Order: sequence, then C-alpha cells, then structure tokens
Amino acid sequence: MTGPLTYLTFKQETPRPAGRRSTYVVPVLLFSMVGLGFADAEYLAANRDLPSWLTTLLAAGAVVPVPLALRLPVWAWRLGFVMLFLGVLGTTAQESWPWATVQILGFLFVLLRLAATSESAVTLWATGLSLCPVFLFTPPSNAWGVAVLLVAIAALGDIVSRRRSAREMSEITELERARRAVLEERARIAREMHDVVAHHMSMIAVQAETAPYRVDGMNDETRQEMAGIATTARSALTDMRRLLGALRAEDAEAEKQPQPGYAQITDLVATARKAGLPLEASVAEVDGVSDASGLATYRIVQEALANAARHAPGGTVRLGIRLGDDALLVDVVNELTSEPGRNRTGHGLIGMRERVTLLGGDLTAGPDGDGGYRVAARIPRRPETR
Repeated sequence: MTGPLTYLTFKQETPRPAGRRSTYVVPVLLFSMVGLGFADAEYLAANRDLPSWLTTLLAAGAVVPVPLALRLPVWAWRLGFVMLFLGVLGTTAQESWPWATVQILGFLFVLLRLAATSESAVTLWATGLSLCPVFLFTPPSNAWGVAVLLVAIAALGDIVSRRRSAREMSEITELERARRAVLEERARIAREMHDVVAHHMSMIAVQAETAPYRVDGMNDETRQEMAGIATTARSALTDMRRLLGALRAEDAEAEKQPQPGYAQITDLVATARKAGLPLEASVAEVDGVSDASGLATYRIVQEALANAARHAPGGTVRLGIRLGDDALLVDVVNELTSEPGRNRTGHGLIGMRERVTLLGGDLTAGPDGDGGYRVAARIPRRPETR
C-alpha cells in the first residue's frame, strides 16, 4: 500500500553531527522541555477530566517531538501528528482551543524543522496531512487562520531548505570546476611531454639503430653500444607512456586500478545502453590483442560514445569493431541532433589521435556526409615497440 504516510515512512534521514554548542544546548533544551511538560500537565489537569496517567502521557507527547525534531524531524512529525488527535481528549466547553498552547507551539516548531531539513515533496505531504486535524477539531471561524499559519511556516522552512540545497550545489559545482581545471592542466602537460620528449627519444632510438648501416667500418663493440642506446631509448619511451597514462587519469585512485582492455568493451557498451544511449554495437571477438592496443581501443570507444552522448543527445550511435590486416578497425557513427562542433573543447579527439599515433595506427574524425559524425581508427593488434 502506498500513499503519503508510506512516502514519509521510507524517507531516509541523515543525522547531522552535533557541534560544540550541543554541550550547552542539549541540557538547556531538556530542562525547558521538562518545564513545559509540567506546565502542560497542570493545564490539562485543571481543565479536563482525565486520569492522571493519561494527563501525564498527553503532556509528554506534546513536548517529546521538539527535541526529537533536532535529529529525526520526520519521526518527530509523526509523533506530533498522532498527538494532534490524542490531544483533544477530554476537551470541555470552557476551552476556546482544542489543543494546549504548549502542544501547538511544539508542533509548529516540528513542522518548521521538518520543512527546513527535508525535500519539498515531504514538506508538501506533511503540511497537507497536518491540516486534516485542524479542520476536524477547530471551529470553522478559526480553522482557515490556523491553516494559513501552518502553510506559512511550512513555506518558510521549505525556502530555508532550498537555499541550503542551492548553496551545497554551488559548492559542488566549484569543486568540479577546480577538478576539471586540474585534469585539463595534466592533459596539457601530457601532450607537451609527448610532443617534446617522445619525438626526441624516438629520434635517438632510430639513429642508434640505423648507425651500423650508415657508418662504415663500425666494430662489434660499437655496434653493441648503439644497440644498448636504442634499447634504453625504447625503455624510456615505455616508461613515459605509463607517466602519460597517470597524468590523464581521472583521479588518483584510478592510477592504482588495473587498466581496462579489449575484453571490457562489451561492459562499456552495456553501461552506455543502461545510461539511455541508443547504441547499436557489433564487437568482434579478437584474440591476441596486446594490452596497449586493447587499452587504446577501449579509450577511443569510450571517448567516442561520450562525445556522441554529449554533442548529439538522443541520436542513434552505431559501433563496429572488426579485425582487418592484423589491425583493429574501429568505426563509431552517430546521428547529429545539434550543430556539429557545438560546445566541443577538442581535447577528446587530440587524446584519441595521440593514442593511435603512439601505436602506429591512424584515426580520422568528422562528418560522414550522410548527416552524421564518424570516428574511424585503425589500431595494430600487436604493435611493435616505437
């Protein structure tokens, strides 16, 4: 069975950590509640013909929701809501109001606390249900005034809740911008390292390997020395690729995790479909794909699907991966639902081209002439060390 009470039942609350002021606030609040409880009990004993145990129970039920609301506002409202029905027991004609003053003030505080700490939907249901006993037990001449008061207090609390949520979202946005700035700087450093260091190290390796063929009369010892230089240069390039991967990692924790490969592309496709991307995929089963080629293929597919979802939302995406001439042929085509190039930063395509170039492949990206956008890459299945 579902309804407003069910919704409120399953609303989860996260208690807020108590501050240093709670050392003084809690005792003062408890003493105040005890005093108000005694005052309410005296009022009920003087104005209503009720057993002493019931008077004590009603007085406790009137004040207990107030301290409870500081940590569990929904539970406090539930108790206060029930007490609105029990609080009218024994009402006499001498009373101009069906509830004791202490109970009404306490319930207003509970409703304000609930609205200030909960979602608008919870506040709406709680306020609507709170109006029911008002119109049931309050004289018609006063009911509408009380109803306006309840709605005003709930609206005030909801405004406080919305402002706090907006402030939290603003802080999250600022943190995300700062994180993006760091990632962009790391990507820029990675590109500069590739452009400068990789080029020179590759030239050193090539010159050392070709020296025996360009220089006549080179003895065996010199040939071995040149071969050692070439091997060292290749090793340095391998280490630099690992560093580039760390610089481009999304977060520090990702650097400690195993890198995805060709086998994880099917999981990537499934995740994209779950996210709502209209995706038609045909991924061939290819054996003997090196770790570097598998990682490059995964990242290219990941970036291409992300670009399609970002720049052409709602458009159908077709992914195809097959083996041809001992190379993986990746083809991603998406329908254009917005202006090509809109909101593009260009970093994604630059990164994809860098990955393919390092492995000795090639990549093309651009409009396909049929109203779509195509990313096509050829990645060697087992590239030689470059």
